[in-house]
Amino acid sequence: MALRLWASSTANALKNSCASKAHLSPAFSLSRCFSTVLDGLKYANSHEWVKNEGSVATIGITDHAQDHLGEVVFVELPEPGGSVSKAKGFGAVESVKATSDVNSPISGEIVEVNSKLTEAPGLINSSPYEEGWMIKVKPSSPSELESLMGPKEYTKFCEEEDASH
Repeated sequence: MALRLWASSTANALKNSCASKAHLSPAFSLSRCFSTVLDGLKYANSHEWVKNEGSVATIGITDHAQDHLGEVVFVELPEPGGSVSKAKGFGAVESVKATSDVNSPISGEIVEVNSKLTEAPGLINSSPYEEGWMIKVKPSSPSELESLMGPKEYTKFCEEEDASH
C-alpha cells in the first residue's frame, strides 16, 4: 500500500513538473517532460542530431542523450580538416556516470569544432542544440540526411527505448 501511494504521488509530481516546464519549451519543439526534440533537425538512433544549413551541417548530441549521461565533465573532439564517416565515432563525452563515444550521423569533412566545449563541457547539458554543438561538417553525401529520423520519429524512438529499459 505504501509503495502504491509513493508511486502515485511520484507520478503526480512528475506530471506537475512537466506541466510547469511546458512554458519554457520553444514553440517549435516537441517536449517530452525531460527531453526536448526540435523541429528542423534530423536525428540518429545513436542520439546525435544534425542541423543542415546549406553546405554545412552542425552536429551534436541530443537533449535525451545528455539527460541520460548526466553532468558532462569532459569532451574529446577531432581536429578541423579531418573527416567523419556515417555511424563511426569522432569523439567522446565523459560524464559523472560514464564515457560515451559520439558517432557522426553523416559523412563529410570537419570544417569547425566547438572549442568552447574544452573549457565548458557543461554547455552540452545546458544548451545541447545551440551552444553545446560539437562539430560542423561539409557533407560528402547529402543523401545520408534522408535516412535520419525527423522529430516525431525520434520522439517515438526515445519513448520506446526508455520503455524497454
